[in-house]
Amino acid sequence: MNAETNCNRIGLGKNDYSGKPSTLCKGCGHDSITAAIIQAYYELGVPPHQVAKFSGIGCSSKTPTYFIDRGHGFNSVHGRMPSVATGATIANKKLTIIGVSGDGDTASIGMGQFCHIVRRNVDMVYIVENNGTYGLTKGQFSATADVGSVLKKGQVNPYPVIDCCAVGIELGATFVARSFSGDRKQVISLIKAAYAHKGMAVLDIISPCVTFNNHEGSTKSYTFVKEHDIPLHELGFIQSKEEISVEMKDGEKREIELHDGSRLMLRKLDRDYDPTNKIAAMAAISESRDKQELITGLLYYNDKGTDLNTLLNTVDSPLWSLNEKDLDPGAEVLKKINASLR
Repeated sequence: MNAETNCNRIGLGKNDYSGKPSTLCKGCGHDSITAAIIQAYYELGVPPHQVAKFSGIGCSSKTPTYFIDRGHGFNSVHGRMPSVATGATIANKKLTIIGVSGDGDTASIGMGQFCHIVRRNVDMVYIVENNGTYGLTKGQFSATADVGSVLKKGQVNPYPVIDCCAVGIELGATFVARSFSGDRKQVISLIKAAYAHKGMAVLDIISPCVTFNNHEGSTKSYTFVKEHDIPLHELGFIQSKEEISVEMKDGEKREIELHDGSRLMLRKLDRDYDPTNKIAAMAAISESRDKQELITGLLYYNDKGTDLNTLLNTVDSPLWSLNEKDLDPGAEVLKKINASLR
């Protein structure tokens, strides 16, 4: 970062990562997440033209409009963002994929697609802007609302919650984290680490809905989350190939090296937590839910997963750039292929 010019390592300013003005309700947690994405990608020096943004339907799915105007964008139908993002990364694995979804778009109509994009370990950042409510249809409970949550009109949610982090870990996501839109420092560090990770990175970010779900009785309200947020560790991100100072307090630290050589520094706070232990991560999520706590930070990390493009051995060149010569295997190879199908 060039402090004198406020340009990042590729010579761009923060405004180069902005988008259209937000049309969401004033104070919406989603806009805080947008600001964190802009800051993270600006500091990382991500080339905007290499970014491909995807979303479905819902308040959350408006978010890609508000960051990185110079990137590519595709707003899919409700719950179908994962299949479109999967197709894009197979067609051109040089793109930097980020998907922004919501609790309804992911955990209800899009649940099946979410499950399959996770198990395929698509190399992307998948952000769930989770407010536990359907904001576009006037505030009904979503599938991520905790049992016992209360609507503004007094109705109590009788159904158990679908926990996107627990589902992600169970199905094989290799990077799973939870955060709170009000914790700017943690959100930025997690987005940076998710970007550096090769494989599916799921970020479930609790993002209070100031219009329909920010009242007493809601477990997704700003006050409730602030009072019940239990950080597992203090996070600091160190980018590869650059000397960047990170504010870290004294104490026990754990270093996680990401696929591109970047490092995520974890400092233990009030508990001994190992994010590489899958069983412990699931237990911690279940325990926190029973206690009505919101544990935030890197919940699970696995550096041994194989992402979809590696698994399929896709070509380095974007599919649009391949010509007839590239696609012609030759008569002998074609003969063998046909023989194998008889």
